[in-house]
Amino acid sequence: PPGRRLQSSKLGPTPPRLLTQEEFRLQGEVETRKALAQLRSSCQSPEFSAWTMVSRIQSPKRFADFVGGASHVTPNEVSAHEREFGLESLCIDEELFEEDDDDEEEEEEEKEN
Repeated sequence: PPGRRLQSSKLGPTPPRLLTQEEFRLQGEVETRKALAQLRSSCQSPEFSAWTMVSRIQSPKRFADFVGGASHVTPNEVSAHEREFGLESLCIDEELFEEDDDDEEEEEEEKEN
């Protein structure tokens, strides 16, 4: 019925559902894998100018390994990423913020005295 259509259009579009952190992480992994596969495929095509690319990059052997199927990150890079962005870093960040809050309270108390 026309009345219902009119009513729903007044409300406007419904906002999109926000992703959970886990959905966001999974979507990032899936999209990254797809993009890396597409990049690898493009680099393997006959139209790709390997010499031009190799002349512009810092690690030609690593790039050639990637095009051949190797991982785009080294184990050391994975470890560094985990240290910086993994669960350990979340705990460290929380501790840093807690310490900052304590320091600010102590400074304010000193100013008052």
